[in-house]
Amino acid sequence: MTDTSRPLALVTGASRGLGFALAEALADTHHVIAVARTVGGLEELDDRIQQKGGSATLAPMDITKADAMAQLCRSVHDRWGQIALWVHTAIHAAPLTPVDHMDAKDWQKSLSINLDAMAHLVPYVSALLKKDGSAVFFEDNHAGEKFFGHYGTTKSAQISLVRSWQAETVSIGPKVRLLSPRPMGTHLRARFHPGEDRSVLANPADEAARLLPEILAD
Repeated sequence: MTDTSRPLALVTGASRGLGFALAEALADTHHVIAVARTVGGLEELDDRIQQKGGSATLAPMDITKADAMAQLCRSVHDRWGQIALWVHTAIHAAPLTPVDHMDAKDWQKSLSINLDAMAHLVPYVSALLKKDGSAVFFEDNHAGEKFFGHYGTTKSAQISLVRSWQAETVSIGPKVRLLSPRPMGTHLRARFHPGEDRSVLANPADEAARLLPEILAD
């Protein structure tokens, strides 16, 4: 059951990694609207949140589908009005490859998830955010690094767009935050560094706990 006394937090990319960990952590103080394509990951998240006494609304949806995101945001507006927080962690990590060997499908998927989706997510979600609310994004700069043609290009373009939005909203809100997570033992990082010693990497839950004060800062 939804706790209507709690502020609402929308987490896009909530089924794994940092998104999962942040959604679980935010459920201590917020009702979480968890968006991801992976139903199993969302169900596991919901179980964890319920065990802690929190509540979540699961939205197994593809953020690249503008019509679906419009419907979700409309439903959120009709049911609750506004949200206090948007945390965006959804990302596509194409395989590392030289630029002259990039696969067209991987390139298109990287563009679609990492960049094109922002063209409808920001307008739709910003209409839901309270003026004193926050939108939070995460830096992961690989622009210009060898073999990072797909990811480095589309992620850096995403962050460039976020910085423009951040500059535009300084005086009028919402607060747009860019945070820098430590290297974590996530599925995404494993695609880039398959032989890496994961024991030296941060745990997503610990990193979520570290970042949470910045995310919730006034």
